[in-house]
Amino acid sequence: MFTTRLISGIILVAIAIVVVGQGGALLFAVTAAISLVGLFELYRVLDIHKKPLAFIGYGTAVSYYGILWFEGQQYITLMIIASLMLLMAVYVFTFPKYRTEEITGAFFGVCYVPVMLSFLYQTRVMDDGAFLVWLIFLSSWGCDTCAYCSGMLLGKHKLAPVLSPKKSVEGAVGGTLGAAALGLIFSTVFGGHMAQIENPQLACTLACAIAAVISQVGDLAASAVKRNHNIKDYGHLIPGHGGIMDRFDSMIFTAPAIYFALTFLK
Repeated sequence: MFTTRLISGIILVAIAIVVVGQGGALLFAVTAAISLVGLFELYRVLDIHKKPLAFIGYGTAVSYYGILWFEGQQYITLMIIASLMLLMAVYVFTFPKYRTEEITGAFFGVCYVPVMLSFLYQTRVMDDGAFLVWLIFLSSWGCDTCAYCSGMLLGKHKLAPVLSPKKSVEGAVGGTLGAAALGLIFSTVFGGHMAQIENPQLACTLACAIAAVISQVGDLAASAVKRNHNIKDYGHLIPGHGGIMDRFDSMIFTAPAIYFALTFLK
């Protein structure tokens, strides 16, 4: 299992370097595809993946990415309201076929996966995005690694004993500090290329620290959904890792966190 997980991890990193480094249409297409697969996995857990509610969600996700591609962000609020209205119309005109939880789950899924994950692409296309986008990976995967190591060495106090017994407060602090250190190192090396950031070292360090804290919430949130529905993994698409939601659970939270942190820290 470890060897399979390691090989899959190396392949994922290599793909990320190529796709994110290229940016543009390639990154947009890959992000949209990952978002739709992740949404399908979540809907499958909620047992609505083959119901009309899910297809409204898929359609909303596709519409959202279309709006992003054609830079029509002013229509996003309209799209969200239209999606909710359509879901509620199905709810009332087929009542009592669907439960309230299924309607809210369908709407929640679109916000949780496609919208949140789209900030990977949105960070890449912002000013200096060719460099700043890597902070998403540093704060997500870097935090995971540092939290694991510090938790193994120092962990004594449980962070969420019922939800994730192996995670510790010490690991969470270590993950946050480790991600902040990676942001500092990255900005020290590449800060000269960040023309739109007034103080790259401060901005990148703080952004990674903030995103690292939020990434751990994202990781626990995905685990909470799995525990509520008594499953181990969201899928089996990535050998040794599970599904898209298993591998990108923390990045779903770090992508918007980095985007907005940098927006305010410029």
